[in-house]
Amino acid sequence: MTATFAFMGLLHAGPSYGYDLKKDYDELFGREKPLAFGQVYATLARMLRDGQVVTGEAEQQGGPERKRYALTPRGRSELVEWLGQPEATQAGSQAGLFVKVATAILVDESPNDFLDLQRAAHLQKMRELTKLRREGDLAQTLRADYALFHLEADLRWIDVTAARIQELTKEIRSC
Repeated sequence: MTATFAFMGLLHAGPSYGYDLKKDYDELFGREKPLAFGQVYATLARMLRDGQVVTGEAEQQGGPERKRYALTPRGRSELVEWLGQPEATQAGSQAGLFVKVATAILVDESPNDFLDLQRAAHLQKMRELTKLRREGDLAQTLRADYALFHLEADLRWIDVTAARIQELTKEIRSC
């Protein structure tokens, strides 16, 4: 999800200041990776340029000027359109894993060593995510579930690849 559409969603409820948008974004979407203030204001500047938001008059109350951002009808329309489209599938997401396996074979290193190392790293990450599922709120639990399901798929791929490593080695070396 891009920050642009997340901001549109947050602004759908009503106008907000950049600082408050960052705080709300970080709480809902970015707990593990909060947005930098520079990214917040760069995104808002692009949204302003593209007619997705407008600003009211700058306000100053005992501190720096603050701009209140509001979603435009164009922004609402683009948000609805985005929500109606499926996200791109990541069919090649384990391409990096495959490249390492094939490269290990090419340089006469053990691909099984890499697969074992990767399996251990995945299992460690899964333990961390499982703990987060138990201790977190619903939003954290759902993000953890998403990551866990992807890691489970990678583990299945690692197991299938390990079972076929001899065939793959013959195929790669015959090229």
